[in-house]
Amino acid sequence: MSIENTTPQTTADAVEPVGGLTKRFLPVAVIVAGIVGFFAFGVDQYVTFEALRDNREALIKLVDDGYAVAAVGFIVIYAVSTALSLPGGAILTIAGGFLFHAVFGTLFVVIGATIGAVGIFLVAKTALGDTLRAKAGGAVKRMEDGFRENALSYLLILRLVPLFPFFIVNIVPALLGVPLRTYVIGTFFGIIPGTFVFASVGAGLGSVFDSMDEFDPASVLTTEVVIALVGLAVLTAVPIAYKKLKTRKMKPGAADA
Repeated sequence: MSIENTTPQTTADAVEPVGGLTKRFLPVAVIVAGIVGFFAFGVDQYVTFEALRDNREALIKLVDDGYAVAAVGFIVIYAVSTALSLPGGAILTIAGGFLFHAVFGTLFVVIGATIGAVGIFLVAKTALGDTLRAKAGGAVKRMEDGFRENALSYLLILRLVPLFPFFIVNIVPALLGVPLRTYVIGTFFGIIPGTFVFASVGAGLGSVFDSMDEFDPASVLTTEVVIALVGLAVLTAVPIAYKKLKTRKMKPGAADA
C-alpha cells in the first residue's frame, strides 16, 4: 500500500509539467522565430551602411518632426535587436550617433542595449541556467563561485574589451548565476566607452556620405581605441587583483612566507 502511494508521487515530482516546460521555453522559441523572420523577410538588408546613406534625409526628417518619438522608437529597435542577438549592432550604434549626435546617441544606444541584454539574460537564466548547472556539476559550480565573487568587475572587463561577441557576454553571466542588479549595472556602464566611440563616428558620418567614400564599421576599432579600452579594463581588474592579494596575505603562514 505504501509502495503504491509513493511511486506515483516520485514520478510526478521528477517530471516537469508540460505547462511549465512550455512557459520556460516559449521565450526561446520566440527568439528563434524572430531571428528566422529577420532573414526570411529581408530585414537584414536595411541594417547596412548603404541603407543608412540612401535613407539619411528621410531619417533626419523623422527625427526633426518628432524627436521624442524617434528616440523611443530607436531604443525599442535596438532593444529588440539585442534581445534577438541580431547582427548589425555596430551599424545601429553608428546610426544612433548620426541621428542623435554623440552624447544622446550614446545614451539611447546604452539604454536600448541594456534593456535587450536583460531580456536575453532572463531568458537564458530561466530556460537554461538551472538545467546546465545541474548537468555540469562541480566545474560550473566552481566557476560560478569565482565569477559571482567579483561579478561586477568581471562584467565590466568583458563589456569594455571587445574580445567576445556581445550576445555571448549577455548569456554567460546568466548561466553562472550573476544577480540581475549586478548584471544591469555592469552592462549599462561597461558598454558606455565603446558605444561612445561608435556614436562619435556616426556623428561625423555626414561628411563621409557627402564625399561618397566607402566606410567600414570595423575600421572604428583602431589600435588606439583598442588600447584605450584595454586600459580601462585593466583598471577595472585592479579590485580583483587587490582582493586576491589581500586574501593570500590573510592565509595562515602567509606572513612567514
